[in-house]
Amino acid sequence: MEFRKVLALRGPNIWANFPVIEAWVDLGELKDSASNAIPGFNERLMAWLPSMIEHRCSIGERGGFFERLRRGTYPAHILEHVTLELQSLAGADVGFGKARETSEEGVYRVIFRYREESLGRACLEAARDLLLAAIYDRPFDVAATINRLRDLGARVLLGPSTNAIVEAARARNIPHMRMNTASLVQFGYGSKQRRIQAAETDRTSAIAESIAQDKELTRMFLRSVGVPCAEGRPVVSAEDAWEAAQEIGGAVVVKPRDGNQGRGVAANISTREQVLQAYQAASEISDSVLVEKYAPGHDYRVLVVGGKVVAAARREPAQVIGDGVRTVAELVEIVNADPRRGEHHATVLSKIKLDVIALAVLAEQGLSPESVPPAGKVVFIRRNANLSTGGTAIDVTERVHPAVAARAIDAARAIGLDIAGIDIIAQDISIPLEEQGGIVVEVNAAPGLRMHLEPSVGISRPVGQAIIDMMFEPGDNGRIPIAAVTGVNGKTTVTRFIAHILKGTGKRVGMTCTDGIYVDDRRIDTGDCSGPQSARNILMNPTVDAAVFETARGGILRAGLAFDQCDVAVVTNIGDGDHLGLSEIHTVEDLAKVKRCIIDVVAPTGAGVLNAEDPLTAAMAPYCPGSVVFFAVDGQNPVLAQHRADGGRAVFVRDGIVVFAQGDREEPVLALERVPLTHGGTIRFEVENTLAAVGAALALQVPTEIIAARAESFAADMSKVPGRFNILEINGATCVIDYGHNAHALQAMIDALNTFPHQRRTAVYSTAGDRRDCDIVRMGELLGGAFDRVILYEDHYTRGRADGEIIGLFRQGLAANATRVQSIEEIRGAVASVEHALNTAQPGELMLIQADAIDETVDCVRRYLDALAVPQQAAEVEQIAAKVAAQASAPADEAAAPVKPSATTAKASLKVK
Repeated sequence: MEFRKVLALRGPNIWANFPVIEAWVDLGELKDSASNAIPGFNERLMAWLPSMIEHRCSIGERGGFFERLRRGTYPAHILEHVTLELQSLAGADVGFGKARETSEEGVYRVIFRYREESLGRACLEAARDLLLAAIYDRPFDVAATINRLRDLGARVLLGPSTNAIVEAARARNIPHMRMNTASLVQFGYGSKQRRIQAAETDRTSAIAESIAQDKELTRMFLRSVGVPCAEGRPVVSAEDAWEAAQEIGGAVVVKPRDGNQGRGVAANISTREQVLQAYQAASEISDSVLVEKYAPGHDYRVLVVGGKVVAAARREPAQVIGDGVRTVAELVEIVNADPRRGEHHATVLSKIKLDVIALAVLAEQGLSPESVPPAGKVVFIRRNANLSTGGTAIDVTERVHPAVAARAIDAARAIGLDIAGIDIIAQDISIPLEEQGGIVVEVNAAPGLRMHLEPSVGISRPVGQAIIDMMFEPGDNGRIPIAAVTGVNGKTTVTRFIAHILKGTGKRVGMTCTDGIYVDDRRIDTGDCSGPQSARNILMNPTVDAAVFETARGGILRAGLAFDQCDVAVVTNIGDGDHLGLSEIHTVEDLAKVKRCIIDVVAPTGAGVLNAEDPLTAAMAPYCPGSVVFFAVDGQNPVLAQHRADGGRAVFVRDGIVVFAQGDREEPVLALERVPLTHGGTIRFEVENTLAAVGAALALQVPTEIIAARAESFAADMSKVPGRFNILEINGATCVIDYGHNAHALQAMIDALNTFPHQRRTAVYSTAGDRRDCDIVRMGELLGGAFDRVILYEDHYTRGRADGEIIGLFRQGLAANATRVQSIEEIRGAVASVEHALNTAQPGELMLIQADAIDETVDCVRRYLDALAVPQQAAEVEQIAAKVAAQASAPADEAAAPVKPSATTAKASLKVK
């Protein structure tokens, strides 16, 4: 049972619209081993994991999976269920899973939902170990495995406080991204994002947090606004602490000056021994210790969010109740067995610990851990009531007196915190503090929310919702406009075109494509950036107002989408497909399902923009949760016509005009002759790209006048769309540089070049090695029927093929269709092949340069043009200098007209002058 690879699909994917792990499992000798054919297997598995009786499986009822085991099912399916169960037992309750065969016998894909990737992977590994032990009747410590996974879950899953805020955001359709393994979370995208870390926001003041950390400084600020607080002072030694206690008189509290979570706090102590011992415990937490007057009463926590009291709880110190039989230590062990208690803050309650402070508190009561308290006697383990030291909480939100709420809000404002936990000591929270001698003892930044989410007594309070409502105004979901573009051909051009249009609206646009990552016109990363990590970088960028993502097949299959939802999804075409035979994508229908992922996540208020002329693309329409905009060159296309008849939106061409229609209503947008990308409307595939971009812009509610103006300034030059039908005149030859690298793209290119008048035609061509043999052969056939001269090359992207293998497949196709080709040449390297082609180009020749490595090819052409320009500029400058000299020596009445340098030499001639 070998794992070939394990992929974390962190966003919507081909299996689901939420994160899943996809494990490729080679079952080896177990591939034909049914569960009911392995002696004792079912009995062992059901005894080890009896809770799997809740798995309904395909039978659809409780016990359904166990019934499948009895009937006989296979290891991949069982691995799926065991992994899900281990995650649930570890604290991550998930329920989605699948097991699917691959084209290789005995190899399966096991897919399951996860909440935290590292826990999901650990449960998968543990599930395999458990299964193999059950299959081969080997011992397996199930309890130890579950405890290990629970401990991992407690460390890596979001804690209750952070998770409550995340769930509140999800309820408002606000996207979130976890930024680290701790509690840093981003809500929203781009310029609309906000961040939290636990119960702190990106607007929690560092100064305020520093003040709250300093208990003495906090007291000074509280007094300044009339909030009652405890008398006391800092101390520097144990003796000084005792002196301060005597000065104060009566019971005191000893605590670290900058501590938190109740650590090192001793309350209601009065003897010298108690104070000295408390000082020692507090000094281990902080270099500075406070001694304050003890205020009798209950310990309350009031939560203030955005200047409002949203929850309050009465906290009870850690305690046990005697039964006359068990020792204190045994009673603590029983309390700690409560599944709500844990070692980490991931659980609702914390375990009670018998540490040095607990021993001191027991001693004050004349007890030790070995003492057996009488039945009904309440034994305190702690004096302070923090949940982190084992305390419990009772919800009292409805009982808070308005005057108490006002003092809590004053305290938060005095310190400057947007979220604050106000600790109050009072006899009764329903009476003003001033009337009962109540005090505010602490103001806490990043307060824990556990006590309000799941109090021991009382109802849960929506504190996560309160925090999200403070961060995001009503109706604000933190989203920026997102357009996603996919398809087999035209993706990059359409992506760049949409971004170009959106920039005309005044938005700062982030874009990812196969050429890099761009923010407006600044390129911030290079290479193929059409995957989810690059898109995620844009979504994290706080300067980006709108995003346009080229979304490639490979990224979807490897890691899913970077976004949970988009406003517009464009699918340009599927055609004859590309990259078939990889990752279990064998047919164009398989490929269409992958590409459809962006359509599946269109917002209900958004739109899918689909090519009506491509059957597989048009068939995606029913899967779009939003509306659909069809585009087609032919306005009479039957799919488009029916869509319009149903009241739908469409973009098409009529008499050289791009028309937008909804039902019977039509609106002209722009003339194709004014769109330089289309070369006057003569290049069909660029017309299709224009329609897709215009449809997306209209769906994003960009005004038509802006669309028209921006389309007129979007040209197919090497600066705006490098390697996308760039036309150059070099050495008298017309050169077309294009990235198209599959049979569908090559056929479209040949159709476009057939509109050119040139007689002699050359192609410089290659493709990546991860295409099927038949696809490369087909491209060779197309080349053989369309070009007189073919220059084949290979470079670093052979992707597992032997040197010369790609060229050999091209030659097979050329031999099969040699109706036009007269000359076939082979060159090693993309740059070398381009240089060779340009050096041998003839005037009047039409040359296609296929730029499989765009940056390398474009840079090579630019260097070549620069090299050509130098001698030409020098010759023209020499001519200018001669004319200037002639003018200078001629009589005034015979002086020639001023010499004007050509545009290509203006800069050089100015330097000479």
